[in-house]
Amino acid sequence: MRRFLDRIYLAAGALGAACVALICALMIAQSLLREAGVRTGALNDVVAWLCAAAAFFAMAHAFKHGDFVRVTLLLDKLPPRARRAFELAALAMGTVATAYLAWSACLFTYESWEFNDVAQGLLPLPMWIPQMSFAIGSVLLLVAVLDEFLIVLRGGTPSFVRAVEERHARGDFSADI
Repeated sequence: MRRFLDRIYLAAGALGAACVALICALMIAQSLLREAGVRTGALNDVVAWLCAAAAFFAMAHAFKHGDFVRVTLLLDKLPPRARRAFELAALAMGTVATAYLAWSACLFTYESWEFNDVAQGLLPLPMWIPQMSFAIGSVLLLVAVLDEFLIVLRGGTPSFVRAVEERHARGDFSADI
């Protein structure tokens, strides 16, 4: 199961990165096409949807690899038992919050599909299609947060802590402020 989940997180991160690369390609194409006198207004809508998709697809991967902002001033000063209790409390609250986010995102996307909501821009695309990235990314983030909660509950070290420690051991402090 561990290998399966890690592959899903990696695939979601790769999909988010692919969205960023596609944004780059579309923006370059749009610049070139404008110079050639071709109207490209609908590409703005696609780029906006890809920005949202990139963010939501990458969330689970970023969370698991310690790339979310964490304020650890208090945690760093606590003894191991208290730190574990605080980590569990934070992950429990995070699980509840992301569960609500995932439920809301899925409901929102379903309602767009149910009511045949269509984009108001130049590209009349059914809105549930770009909203799927919101729903899928939110569910993946919920799975990742719940995964971390279970790791800590079983006495393990959170993956995001291990990832940061491994980067620091290699001398990579680039993500630290």
